[in-house]
Amino acid sequence: MSLTKHIKPLKDLCNNFKADIVDGPFGSNMKRSDYTNEGIPVLKIQNVKPFKLEIKKMDFVTLSKYEELKRHSYKTGDIVMTKLGDPLGASAIVEDIDEGLIVADLVRIRAQKINTAYLCYHLNSPNTTDFINSQQKGATRPRVQISVVRDLPIYPPPLPEQQRIVAILDEAFAAIAKVKANAEQNLKNSKAIFESYLQSVFENKGDGWEEKRLGEVCIVERGSSPRPINQYQTDSSDGVNWIKIGDTKDVDKYIYYTKEKITKEGAKKSRYVKEGDFILSNSMSFGKPYIMKTDGYIHDGWFVLRLPEHIDSEFFWYLLASPFTMKQFNLLAAGAIVKNISGDLVKKTILPIPPLQEQQAIVQKLDALSAETKQLEANYQQNINNLEELKKSLLQKAFNGELSTDMVKNL
Repeated sequence: MSLTKHIKPLKDLCNNFKADIVDGPFGSNMKRSDYTNEGIPVLKIQNVKPFKLEIKKMDFVTLSKYEELKRHSYKTGDIVMTKLGDPLGASAIVEDIDEGLIVADLVRIRAQKINTAYLCYHLNSPNTTDFINSQQKGATRPRVQISVVRDLPIYPPPLPEQQRIVAILDEAFAAIAKVKANAEQNLKNSKAIFESYLQSVFENKGDGWEEKRLGEVCIVERGSSPRPINQYQTDSSDGVNWIKIGDTKDVDKYIYYTKEKITKEGAKKSRYVKEGDFILSNSMSFGKPYIMKTDGYIHDGWFVLRLPEHIDSEFFWYLLASPFTMKQFNLLAAGAIVKNISGDLVKKTILPIPPLQEQQAIVQKLDALSAETKQLEANYQQNINNLEELKKSLLQKAFNGELSTDMVKNL
């Protein structure tokens, strides 16, 4: 079914894109000093997600500042869209907020000749988001110009058809949300069960276990950074691995490679770690352990831990990653404005250590349970991903003229 001849630009369907409207849809370039802890709510990019506003964390302005910037306001029933960031064009209807202001990278859309709920579904559909992304500008911070938003191609069928589509999508999305919530809870439960078992392993010590401080178990050394670091970074083939927190993204246990290198001269001012060593973050996501599967050098945001032969490295990783040990790390770092932990404090961490043979037996059990848990998590995550794809598919069909009531009967 071809809908091309029925397409209209967004500006023809809204009453705030007209040339004679003074309080246009643009946001304001507010300063940090303009914000207060209470007052009139300000919507920012992070508050706007597809179909919903996240308003738990918001900034506010005084009534006088609101009156000054009222041309950048929104009210209940308006649609607010992002024109910067990822995803571009995320749109949500304002609910549970009477009025407020939007920042410069948001657009207010006030429907006039189209059903608001229908328009919000349309703006979040693959049809519209694909168009927006095809028009984006900026390599590092993708954005879409207001002129593109004004001329977004929108298909407005007769009002009864709009209402029919909204009713079908409302029912379908409610059913999907329920199934997704169950999958997300199952995902949380599978992780919690493993964490609980891991905690019990180290709380319920057996015969022959010893309690020792981390500083007694292994050598603990802090990394070192050659400064200024940009003088030592290199793309040369003779550079050496420079291990950064960013190298741990999506990494659970092992670090195999690094994104950056430093010169051999810089390495002389840093701390060497070899394959098999542990590194432990002491700031940012502090207390997270990793096992090196390559050689390299660490800055002062890391500790290196060197184990003796009577400590199994896989057992030691489970021990450091366990809630039992992480709770101690959190207590040791308590009170700091920026969470970090010193070497002297790390060395005081109490660790329960069984004989080597029992360490290895524990590892076998934990590996088996971990594999089973990860498979469950993968299944639940795939279910969640499939539900998101189903939402996109329904939206695609809705605005291609292919949506029917039968499509939601089996959800």
